[in-house]
Amino acid sequence: MSASQLSRIARSLYRKGSWSQRSLQRWRPWICPFEQLLALIPPHASVLDVGCGGGLFLFLTASLNSTATGVGIDLSPSSIAFAQRNVSVNPGLQPRLQFQVLDATGRWPVSRFDVVSLVDVLHHVPPERQIEVLQEALAHLNPGGLLLYKDMCDSPWWLATANRVHDLLLAQQWIHYLPIEAVEQWAVSNSLTLVQKVDTRRYWYGHELRAYRRRLPLPG
Repeated sequence: MSASQLSRIARSLYRKGSWSQRSLQRWRPWICPFEQLLALIPPHASVLDVGCGGGLFLFLTASLNSTATGVGIDLSPSSIAFAQRNVSVNPGLQPRLQFQVLDATGRWPVSRFDVVSLVDVLHHVPPERQIEVLQEALAHLNPGGLLLYKDMCDSPWWLATANRVHDLLLAQQWIHYLPIEAVEQWAVSNSLTLVQKVDTRRYWYGHELRAYRRRLPLPG
């Protein structure tokens, strides 16, 4: 689907909350390549979205995939409350989506999932904890499941700087990029199979997407 189509879906789903909160959900599909991530979610998948914010990725997943279920976790109580309010006014999504206030840098008291997604999350995590968050995500992924990693690029410098300014203004946080080479090396060391590798740009935002499959255990 196009960014325009996803933006219209977001507009129809988010009807509660402040104008700025709702506008952010409509605006994000224009700068974040959600369509590339959504195309990887199989039917009947259970999805854990780490650092879910207002829940947009799960809202879009459940809206386009009528058999998918999801759990979103985020450190921000206000973001989770916003997601919960909007789930409550969408009866078709309410039974299939849950949201919890949870710090991604700790242990996650949730089960395993077919898909674990980290969309623009790790650059908000302290550098010394970033690999730990990846490891925790892997621990909650079913064998044969997909780990979806999407974050902002750390080069060229002007794209990285544009996103630093973005997060400094909106999140009031000085971010720390995890080099994509470190993610790729971590995936190899954990015997993950690369499914998709896409580097793309939207306006002045650079994106790095990696999809990995956790191998099934050997028979016997």
